[in-house]
Parts: sequence; structure tokens; C-alpha cells
Amino acid sequence: MFKKINHLILHLTLTLLNALTPEPATSTKVLPDEPKIDFAIGGQAVIEGVMMRSPSAVTISVRSPKGDIVTQEKKYTPFVKKHPAFNIPILRGIVGLVEMTIIGTKAINWSAAQSLEEDNATTGSTTPDKTASRPSKLAEILTFTLSIIIGAAFSLFLFKFLPLGTTTFLQDHIPLLSDNYLLFNTVDATIKALIFTGYIYLLSLIPSFRRIFEYHGAEHKSIMNYENNLPLTVENADKQTRFHPRCGTSFIIIVFILGIIFYTVIPKQDIFLLNFLRRLLFLPLLAGISYELLRLTAKYNTSKWVKPLTKPGLAFQRLTTREPDKAQLEVGLESLKAALRN
Repeated sequence: MFKKINHLILHLTLTLLNALTPEPATSTKVLPDEPKIDFAIGGQAVIEGVMMRSPSAVTISVRSPKGDIVTQEKKYTPFVKKHPAFNIPILRGIVGLVEMTIIGTKAINWSAAQSLEEDNATTGSTTPDKTASRPSKLAEILTFTLSIIIGAAFSLFLFKFLPLGTTTFLQDHIPLLSDNYLLFNTVDATIKALIFTGYIYLLSLIPSFRRIFEYHGAEHKSIMNYENNLPLTVENADKQTRFHPRCGTSFIIIVFILGIIFYTVIPKQDIFLLNFLRRLLFLPLLAGISYELLRLTAKYNTSKWVKPLTKPGLAFQRLTTREPDKAQLEVGLESLKAALRN
């Protein structure tokens, strides 16, 4: 359980938005001489595996302790496609965030369950009743709900409450922060970035989390292999870069930077708790705007005007991704192939 909660916290603070990519306006089928920057495929790392999402399916492939690859395939239709009224700028980003939080949490829980099942299989139990090792539907719902609550609370404390509280404390000792709200928000964003960097660095020192980063790299390389119109092989994927402009890491950096301007135009509250609650209230709007900006920067990432905007996110991916080995690439490609089949 401790291992599962640890991976869940990592998932909700780092890869919560990793799979939040713009929905494709066209089919995933692209002519051989056209670039596949059509936002058709998104994904994220899970425990010992990779989750991929196409416009019609969500697939998860994990490497079991026995060494084989286990894959789950589910049909999937984005909420904004079922309900076109929500497919408008900003709102689609907010809806997509909620949707991918749910999908991502289920994926991380499923991948953890595969490890737990294998662990149970190696304990020497000879109980023939397989239902004894399977959680009930109620237990699954409770686990999922608890996962969301713990992950959300941890993320809000680490990246909202703590930075704002620290900056508020500093303004009592630095008059300039009290007089200049833009500077106040710049310091707040800087503290967020420092916490994020330190948190990811510390996690990278733990072997189990480092493997998550390696699978994150495998996910990126697999998608780059697909977008570059190359046969989906381990050899081709291995040659790709592990840095992707549409990664959730880039999204987080956009939120940090855009938040400086966004929160500056919102009147500041003298009471810390009111200031914190107001920022929480406007967080979905900030996320929706950041989503649209990520969409534009990914679409025009070859433009000389856009490239500088993508560099901070790509730089942070040096922390959130690691070079995967061939076995991990095989898992990423298997998940991708399954997503494309559906």
C-alpha cells in the first residue's frame, strides 16, 4: 500500500497533466509525407509501464515481474466529442484536465494492481478462490476516491499553499513585496518552480521513481517515433529524443509563468486564507488558458517565435524523463500499437 500511495503522489503531482493533450481535429491517419503533429496521441508513465490515449482508446501496457507485457485496452470517446458544446477554447482544457485526472488515476491504480497480483502470486498462497485477492467494486471506488483526495490535497499544499504562504511571510519583512504585486507573484512563481525542481530531483534519487522517469522517456520516444512516420520498432524509437513539446511538464511551466500575470490582475486580499481561496477559485480558468497556449506552442513549435517559449518546459524534462532501456521502449511501443489498433 505504501508503494502504491508513493507512486500515486508522484503521478498526481508530476504526470497529472502529462496526458492532457489537445484533441485532434482530424483523423489519426496522416499521409506519409505529412508531419503527425495532429495531437492524436497522448500518454503518461505508470508503474512499470506506459498509458497511451488515442482519439478512440485508452491502453495501458506494463512489464510484469515475470517479464511479460500485460496490456489493457478500453474504448474511449473524449467528453468534448460526446458533448460538442464543451469543445470551446479554455472550457475544453478545464474539462480535459478533469477527464484525464480520472483516466490517469485509474491507469496508475491498474498498473499498481498488476504488481500486487504478481506479489500475491509469489507469496506461496494456494487459495483457489481468486476472488479473495480481488478488491470489491466498493473497495475500488473507495481506493479511487481516496487516491484523488490525497493526490489533490498534496499537490495543492505543495504548489499553492506553501509557495503563497512563504511569499506572504516574506512580504512582512520585505516592504517592496507588499508594494509591488507583480513582484509578489513573481516570487510566488519562483518558489513554486524551486519546490517543483527540488521535489523531482529528490524523487529521481529513489530507484523506483527513477524507473517512472525512464518510462516517461519511453512514452515520449514512442510518440516521437509515431509522429515522425517511422515503423514502430524499438530501434527507431531508441533514436528519438526523449523531450516532447506537448508534455505535461511544459504545461506546468506555462501555468507557473502565466500565473504571474494572471494573478496580478486579480485584486489581492489582505487576509492570507481569502487570497489562497481566491486563487483556487481561478485555478481552472488559469489551467484552461494555459491549455490553449500549450496547444498553440505545440502546433507551431518549429516557428522561430515559438521555439523560445517551449525551451523552459523542454529543459525541465531533463529532470522528469530519463533515457529508457530497450525493454521499456518495448512496453511503450506495445501500448502505442494497442491504442492505434482501436
